[in-house]
Amino acid sequence: MFQQFNLFPHYTVLKNVTDAPLIVQKRERGEVRELALSLLEKMGLADKADAYPCQLSGGQQQRVAIARALALRPDILFFDEPTSALDPELTGEVLKVIRDLAEEKMTMVIVTHEMAFARAVSDRVIFVDGGVIVEQGDPEQVLGDPAQERTRRFLRSYQT
Repeated sequence: MFQQFNLFPHYTVLKNVTDAPLIVQKRERGEVRELALSLLEKMGLADKADAYPCQLSGGQQQRVAIARALALRPDILFFDEPTSALDPELTGEVLKVIRDLAEEKMTMVIVTHEMAFARAVSDRVIFVDGGVIVEQGDPEQVLGDPAQERTRRFLRSYQT
């Protein structure tokens, strides 16, 4: 998932979700449609299947983007600051979806500044600075009692 949602503005929500599995993976239309509707239900967007992206909030657009990615049945989902363009209420909607995916044991790599969220849903945290891994490990260790001064400095600046 990107910071921008990258939805096709001239496609409905449903077509945005079904297009790649149909075209790229050449899967059966009925199966893909059924999966897409199920994913939209899971995202709380079942009533938006015929809407266009411009008719959705930022949080709804991000959840459509997540459904679109899940429709491809990936082994891993990558999120790059999935809440950066969202207000606090919409951020909560998206974080709930990601939290639900974590509970379902979906493997995810998430770039985020949402430290409390990272601590709550992560099995492992990696702190990167300038493209270099500074520290990695259990979320409670890295975020609660970091071994590296650079990590401690970042967390102090984040808390102020």
